[in-house]
Amino acid sequence: MSRATYPLKLPHSVKKAAQRLAKEDGVSLNQWIAAAVAEKIGVVETAAAFFQKRAGNAKGDGLMKFLRNAPDTPPEPEDRIS
Repeated sequence: MSRATYPLKLPHSVKKAAQRLAKEDGVSLNQWIAAAVAEKIGVVETAAAFFQKRAGNAKGDGLMKFLRNAPDTPPEPEDRIS
C-alpha cells in the first residue's frame, strides 16, 4: 500500500476528541483518522450509488411535469421561510 502524507489542521476540540477515541480503540491517532476517513468515503460512495440506482434513467422532465400538476396553494405556516 502506498502512503501519502497530508498536514492536517484540526480544531483543538476535534483533535482532543479524536485522540480520546483512538486511545479507547487502542490505535494511534493516525490509524483512527485514516479509518474515519475511509468510513466516510464508504458512506458517501454508497449513498451516491444508491441514489444513482434509484434515479435510473430519470431526467428532470418528469419532475417538471409533476411540479406543473401540483396545486397552487400557499405553504403551511410552519413551512414558510422567514
